[in-house]
Amino acid sequence: MGTLSHFKSLYNGAFENCKPEFLVVLLKVYSVFCALMLFMAVYAFMDRALNGFEF
Repeated sequence: MGTLSHFKSLYNGAFENCKPEFLVVLLKVYSVFCALMLFMAVYAFMDRALNGFEF
C-alpha cells in the first residue's frame, strides 16, 4: 500500500504549481486515458494467451 501512496504523491506533485489550469486537467484526463488503454492491451493479450491465440 505504501507504493500506491508514493505513486499518488508523485502524480500530485507533478501537477503542482502548473499555471494553465485547463492544461493540468487535460494532462490528468490524458494520463487516465493512457492507463485505461494500457489495461485494455494487457487484458486483450492475456485473453488471447489463455484462449490459445484463437482468432
